[in-house]
Amino acid sequence: MKFVFVDTSGIVAAMNTKDEHHQAATKVFAALVQERCALVITNYVRAETHALLVGRAGRDVAFRFLEEKSWSVKWVGPEDEEQAMEIMRRYQDKTFSLIDATSFVVMKRLEIDTAIAFDRHFQQYGIKVLGPVDLEFH
Repeated sequence: MKFVFVDTSGIVAAMNTKDEHHQAATKVFAALVQERCALVITNYVRAETHALLVGRAGRDVAFRFLEEKSWSVKWVGPEDEEQAMEIMRRYQDKTFSLIDATSFVVMKRLEIDTAIAFDRHFQQYGIKVLGPVDLEFH
């Protein structure tokens, strides 16, 4: 089974019908369902996504996201966070957040090489991205 990591930007685009990338995200997720891919997020991505959805799509959509069982939630541990800090130190010319960097670390730990993302950070780190990588996440 193929595993695909899902970034906050991908989830928000898919669940927020007002998001400019909603249609593209819906197509990406539909294709992954067809391919029977397993979706993975971290607890950090889960928290960030909930917070953004509350503000952009409303409490009901945000709560529906928390109840969603389409993805497996992997927990970021202290070692993951330390490695993420090293990534942020090493890539001083990039604007990777702690959430981005921990995502990279967890992906490496789980040997996941593909992500759904609608910002440049995953591609900048060298990860294969499903989604329009030439767009900025706002």
